[in-house]
Amino acid sequence: MGCTSCSTGKPTGCKSNGGCSTGGCNRLNVHDWLANLPFSDPESSCRIIEVSFNQGSRKDFYRNNTVNYFEKGDIIAVEGVSGFDVGTVSVTGELVRLQLKKRNIKEDSPEIKRVLRLATDSDIVKWKETKSREHEILIRSRAIARQLKVELKMAEVEIQADARKATFFYIADERVDFRELIRVYASEFKVKVEMKQIGARQEAGKVGGIGSCGRELCCSTWLTDFKSVNTNAARYQNLSINQTKLSGQCGRLKCCLNYELDTYLDALQHFPDDADVIEVAKGRAYLIKKDIFRNLMWYSMPESTKHYPLTIETVIKIKSQNKEGIKPDELETVEIVSGKPKEVEPEFVDVVGQISLKSLEKNSRKRRDNDRRANMDTNRPPQKKQQKQTQNQRQKPPQKPRTGPKPNTNNTNRPPRKDS
Repeated sequence: MGCTSCSTGKPTGCKSNGGCSTGGCNRLNVHDWLANLPFSDPESSCRIIEVSFNQGSRKDFYRNNTVNYFEKGDIIAVEGVSGFDVGTVSVTGELVRLQLKKRNIKEDSPEIKRVLRLATDSDIVKWKETKSREHEILIRSRAIARQLKVELKMAEVEIQADARKATFFYIADERVDFRELIRVYASEFKVKVEMKQIGARQEAGKVGGIGSCGRELCCSTWLTDFKSVNTNAARYQNLSINQTKLSGQCGRLKCCLNYELDTYLDALQHFPDDADVIEVAKGRAYLIKKDIFRNLMWYSMPESTKHYPLTIETVIKIKSQNKEGIKPDELETVEIVSGKPKEVEPEFVDVVGQISLKSLEKNSRKRRDNDRRANMDTNRPPQKKQQKQTQNQRQKPPQKPRTGPKPNTNNTNRPPRKDS
């Protein structure tokens, strides 16, 4: 699934060189998985193509009565309101028939507009000029609506390629009288004005963003129709009714709550419906929740805070006994193993048998201390050693020179030697 946000087939923002797998650069991008299938009768192929406008935020179907064959990514000129419009081909071939059937549109409907030609260079230049004005017109339209005190929020402006028509998408909580606003817009921007109201989910799809799951919003990438979502979808899936966690960026309940709802409803068919309350000898037990992954039903007694997990067979058995007027003495609970068993940490075996970890730690500590002292001695500047030597010399008292006769080192008490 590549990006086709420009004529070269490369996106202008994400720098993925046309390999964006989510389709965020070209919103609502579709992969034609029927493109390479051979057909026995080529003449019976679908002559209607799907064209996307404004980087995929809007799509429409057009009839190709020309002799040209268009492929995905081609920029073509199509029939517009009192003029022409320029869009990008998104889907061709047999997949368009499936899209028409999905939207309940007949292939021979006269309301489908025509494809005029392959867009020329002048068409593309004019198209880019009108697209560059959209942001400026959007800011000016918001200021005009604020001056006229019209209670609406302008979300997006889409201008036709020949600059003859502009569609203003707005959001409003209540009914708005914008007749005066249309007259001001027509005189200010010199275009034919069309107002379209959208909801908060459509606005989030046009703005885009990252959801709590870490992926791009579904409404801005592939989701085309928005189904109603209520809190029962969260209750069936045993989710806590927390409005902040269940709401998306649009402020409504998340669309992904409906993705797995059918699977949960199929799994809940095996659970009994009339088992909200069962009776035992101690009193009544009330249903708390249903665990479809373990096929268990959790009950609680009013006089205790303990929860009792029961299997589906046990609940059906107790319910049939209650209908006969029999109340079992106790609830046959199931032992629940909480998570995976803890892994036993491996014990380190002394291979040598004489070396212990404590002795190694002591040796390494002594080695570090010795290295630290050696570094301190080598890094010590030589001036300090000279200062220490001078200090030691100053502390020693000066020695006085000796005066007087030199002491006799000979033994004076020895008797004179007799000459023979």
